[in-house]
Amino acid sequence: MTGFRRGVRLGIDVGKARVGVARCDPDGMLAVPVETVPRDERSLARLAQLAEEYAPLEFVVGLPVNMQGADTPSTVDAREFAAALLRLTGIPVRMIDERLSTVSAHAALRSSGRNQKNSRSIVDQVAAVVLLQQAIDTEKSTGSPAGSVVQTDEEPS
Repeated sequence: MTGFRRGVRLGIDVGKARVGVARCDPDGMLAVPVETVPRDERSLARLAQLAEEYAPLEFVVGLPVNMQGADTPSTVDAREFAAALLRLTGIPVRMIDERLSTVSAHAALRSSGRNQKNSRSIVDQVAAVVLLQQAIDTEKSTGSPAGSVVQTDEEPS
C-alpha cells in the first residue's frame, strides 16, 4: 500500500457554461470551493493561473459518464478539456467518475436552504468539491490514486 500522496490538488468540474474549481489542503483533509470560471477561450488560462497560485500535485477532473458508465458528449468534452489542461500546464491530470457529483452538489445546496436559481453560480464549485473529496477519500482508503491519468499524444519537449 503506497498511502496518501501529500500535496494540494485542484478539483475541476467541467461544464458547458462554467467550470467549477475546488482545492484541498496538502494533507487532503478537506476539499473547499475556489471559484467558478466562465467556460470560454480564457478558461484554461485562468486554471493555469490558479495552478501557479496553489502549486497542485495534480488536477482531478470529473469524467461525466452516464449511469451505465458509458461515454456521453460531455465525456468527450471533459477528456478534451483535461488533455488541453495537461498540455498547457504540464501538471498531471487524473479523471474520475463524477456520475453523482452534480446531483450531490444540488442536494447539499438544497439541504442548506438554497434554491436552484440562486445556487447556479456556486453549484459548479460544490460539484468540484464533491468530486475532489471523493478522489481524496478513495486514495486514503485504498492507498492508490482514484481515476485514470490523462495522457497527451504529444511527446514531452
